[in-house]
Amino acid sequence: MTHVVTERCVRCRYTDCVAVCPVFCFYEIEDPSALVIDPDTCIDCQACVPACPVNAIWFQGELPPEYQEWIGLNRRLFPGGVNILEPKGPLPTAVDRQEIQARERARGWTITEPSAAES
Repeated sequence: MTHVVTERCVRCRYTDCVAVCPVFCFYEIEDPSALVIDPDTCIDCQACVPACPVNAIWFQGELPPEYQEWIGLNRRLFPGGVNILEPKGPLPTAVDRQEIQARERARGWTITEPSAAES
């Protein structure tokens, strides 16, 4: 299994995860504007999970049902992206974790945060 970047990254694209990834498995994509993980490169070290300010990254085995489609999206989209090796600023449309969680609640979702995320 691997780690998966979810919809929480869309229109935010924080790159704190890139700074801690030892194998450079993150790819920047434009449609949607986000990061995704090359699942064949990811070594499941979990360093990226607590680094993400919006908790957009989960271990595949813990991925909430609402984000299951992102397993396939990461695999399908990373080849069309640009391998990102250095962190850079988030998108101007970036929001914080509380805003993302409020949007999820508005959709009727109750998402448990990734277990490897810092409190």
